[in-house]
Amino acid sequence: MSSPPSYRNPAPTVDIIIEIEDQIVLIERKNPPFGWALPGGFVDYGESFEEAARREAKEETGLDVHLLRQLHTYSDPKRDPRQHTVSTVFIARASGTPTGGDDAKTARLYRLDALPPLAFDHASILADYAHFKESGELPRYE
Repeated sequence: MSSPPSYRNPAPTVDIIIEIEDQIVLIERKNPPFGWALPGGFVDYGESFEEAARREAKEETGLDVHLLRQLHTYSDPKRDPRQHTVSTVFIARASGTPTGGDDAKTARLYRLDALPPLAFDHASILADYAHFKESGELPRYE
């Protein structure tokens, strides 16, 4: 009897654009790759993407978020240097002051026109978000 085939699949992740008034929350990563990023992380087995987004937001920023909508799913195999990930990005709203937790060294509010250099493909995600906020148009598939 042969063993079942083994497959390498991308890892599902979520990223959350958390709006607080006219700013968004970014985290400074505690682990490689270092730098500033959207809060987010891996979806646990048995967890919905929405549950993962709420959990990751709370763990990394201390904020309880209200999910407003999905922005887009990003799947470029090179988007994360550690492994092939597929991220569903949510737009959420919160109130309060973010504080870094879990694998976030710090969490801060930023205006879209004054962002620090970003890890992963998060600059491109936030460009899509800015276009959506301005035009109401969601990112297009290429």
